Amino acid sequence: MKKIIFLLVFFPFLTFSQSSTIGLKIGDIAPELSYKNPNNKEMSLSSLRGKLVLIDFWASWCGPCRRENPNIVEAFRKYNKAKFKNGNGFEIYSLSLDNKKDAWVKAINKDQLFWEYHTSDLGGWQSEGSNIYGIRSIPSNVIINGNGIIIAKDLKGPSLQRFLESQKK
Repeated sequence: MKKIIFLLVFFPFLTFSQSSTIGLKIGDIAPELSYKNPNNKEMSLSSLRGKLVLIDFWASWCGPCRRENPNIVEAFRKYNKAKFKNGNGFEIYSLSLDNKKDAWVKAINKDQLFWEYHTSDLGGWQSEGSNIYGIRSIPSNVIINGNGIIIAKDLKGPSLQRFLESQKK
């Protein structure tokens, strides 16, 4: 009987202390994103569970973003099918802060951003997704593992490659 009372009293605390919270810090569950692609198809971040995901905040009009795109393309090519400690495969969920669809699509094609998950609400700096993530400058990114947990932020160029390599099985 004492064991049952103990479990009833302390079990809620045990489960609460072991669960992650939705937030923006390393170790938090990444907030959900769900926006339309250029073809008007809804694309949700949660549909990528099981993979390592780079959430990339960028825009066609952002020079530093466009200069970073070749590094992201290279990482995608190299790690797309890799097996990681906590995720199989590497995917990119691009959230554009563009407000003009034509410019956004033109930049995707010109920079050869050939992954599937390109999204935007065309809200520019008032983009709901960038506001949820507290994005104040671009390019910016967040990396989540296969469980949707934030494991890194703002890795660019060689540091992105080194991090992805360190996460491989």
